[in-house]
Amino acid sequence: MSTGSSSTSEITEISTFKGQEQALRAGRLGTAGLLLSVLAASAPLMVVAGVMPTIFGLMGIVGQPILYVILAVVLALFSVGYAEMSRHVHNAGAFYAYIARGLGATAGASASFVALVAYSAMQVGIYGIFGFEVSNLFATYLSTELAWWIPALAAVAVVGVLSWLKIDLNAKLLGVLLLIECLLVIIFDVAAVADPAKEGLSLHAFNPDTLTGAGFGTALCFCIAAFVGFEQAPVYAEETSRPQIVVRRVMFMAIGFVALFFAVSSWALTIAAGPSAINAQAGKLGPGLLFGLSEGVLGKSFTDVLHVLFVTGMFAAMLSFHNVVARYAFAMGREGLLPVAFGRTNKSSGAPGTGSLLQTVIALVVVIAFAVTDHKPTGDPTAPVLHLFTWMGNIGALGIILLMAAASVAVIAFFVQRGAGRAQVWRLVASGLACLALLTIAVLTVKDFDVLVGAGPGSVLSWLLPGIIGLTLVGGLVYGLVLRSARPHVHARIGLGNEAFQLDKAAEAAAASGAANI
Repeated sequence: MSTGSSSTSEITEISTFKGQEQALRAGRLGTAGLLLSVLAASAPLMVVAGVMPTIFGLMGIVGQPILYVILAVVLALFSVGYAEMSRHVHNAGAFYAYIARGLGATAGASASFVALVAYSAMQVGIYGIFGFEVSNLFATYLSTELAWWIPALAAVAVVGVLSWLKIDLNAKLLGVLLLIECLLVIIFDVAAVADPAKEGLSLHAFNPDTLTGAGFGTALCFCIAAFVGFEQAPVYAEETSRPQIVVRRVMFMAIGFVALFFAVSSWALTIAAGPSAINAQAGKLGPGLLFGLSEGVLGKSFTDVLHVLFVTGMFAAMLSFHNVVARYAFAMGREGLLPVAFGRTNKSSGAPGTGSLLQTVIALVVVIAFAVTDHKPTGDPTAPVLHLFTWMGNIGALGIILLMAAASVAVIAFFVQRGAGRAQVWRLVASGLACLALLTIAVLTVKDFDVLVGAGPGSVLSWLLPGIIGLTLVGGLVYGLVLRSARPHVHARIGLGNEAFQLDKAAEAAAASGAANI
């Protein structure tokens, strides 16, 4: 009797909010708005200026364009099943909801925390390079020294405020920034092809022999981070007018665009510098590679604009990741994985306000922690900033790779358990192939994590940093098992989304009917 009373009480607590406060506002995003929102997370200019020079310079892989093509195939295979799953499950906690439906609520609980940590880490990491670049702009154009953490903290505040606003406003903002970014990169690509280096218009970067280098696996991890964003489309399913159509369409459009855009742009860099010189130049200039080449073919004024758009592009990515973290926290609060306050939405805008506040606080704490450990007076002034970017970014990328692998298995289990295995056989085969490829990338990533974070062989960071994802995964499993034993009614809700709210209302009605009969 006491158990039943406790369960009813907790169900009532979870469903005390009005229906409209436990659901994200539907019909607010169409194909264009959703596509711009998910593509903003890929931060095209940040990838071209930051990720590509690292792969060329640190790993010595000239054939970077081929990597984007390979990953496009892997992620397209993944999306075949993932997109089909989105037609059956609409939940703002897409990854963990799918995993819960396919592999069980305990696995879903673990996946929810891995997703929360991974996306949060990627979002927070961008504040480091954002602050560093803004500080450089102040020094270059205003002759003013500005500590990196000042613009970083300002960005934390602005992103936090914007996330409270309506998502369609955010989509417009993200879209404008994204389109300008892409246009500038395309102009550079065209100029590089029109005025190549002394080696001429070479297709050497598309030669498979160019994939040799210091770390093929680490390069794949860097490149897969460039695609991050496409898998966020189902997170917004509850806010689209036709989720069964829009989500699937946006995912494949995003993969195709990103693969083509980055393959061509990385090839253009090899044309501008010369295939034989690109690795040496990238190793010397780092993120300055794009700007140096741009100034040579397009002039200083264009490059100045490129610098500014580099900053706005990073801002767009921070805003996009922030929105995703907020929606994961909302979904987890709605289902009892986090305190019920996280399951609220703002009455005025319909945005997941408490989840947004959580991510703002996390970002604030991490940026302040790195600011406090700033060793500028005695050592490398860029160390804490670049560590914030590389450490957090690669922790997040590893977590998302594992989530995609688990989601692929969940897709197979979901349809087989429902007797639809034969009807969905080609989608299940695609999911299986994607899982094998993603697990291979994850293993290679962990193996070479010291290269990814620049820690050096034998460094404690080479196992401590990926260990954050491992501990989160195990901790989530333990938490899920505890819920199954101590709070089975909450455990049963995991992955149900709005369906859980309907079940709560039914349970309330049954409990009220029983009390009346007594």
